[in-house]
Amino acid sequence: QARLVESGGGSVPAGGSLRLSCVASGYTDSAYRDRCWNWFRQVSGKERERVASINSGGIISYVDSVKGRFTISKDNAKRTLFLQMNSLKPEDTGMYYCAADRVHWRVDCSASEDHYWGQGTQVTVSS
Repeated sequence: QARLVESGGGSVPAGGSLRLSCVASGYTDSAYRDRCWNWFRQVSGKERERVASINSGGIISYVDSVKGRFTISKDNAKRTLFLQMNSLKPEDTGMYYCAADRVHWRVDCSASEDHYWGQGTQVTVSS
C-alpha cells in the first residue's frame, strides 16, 4: 500500500522559515507523477484547509493567506513533495498534511475531495 510520511515541522518564532517534506513509498514513477499533490493544514476545532497544490502538469495554486510566502515543489524521481514556508506568522500554526489525489490527471486539484493522507507534522509559530 502507498505510504506518505511528512517531516520538517517544528517550533519557530514569527518571521522564521521551515521546509516540510513528504516522502511517498509504494508508487511507480507514473503513479507518482500523474496526479495532484497537496499540502493541507488544520487547527484544532477548525476544518482542514488546502494550503497549496501542484498538478501533473506543474500548475500550482495557493490559498490567498500564504501567497508570496510559501512555495510548493516536488521531485518526481525522489517521490518527494516539499513546502518551503518563509515569513511565518502565528496564524500559520497547525498540523500540516501531505495529500495525494486518488484520481489521475486531474487539472483542478481543488476539485478533489478524495485523497490519500500522511500522518501530519506539527508547525508552531510563536509571537
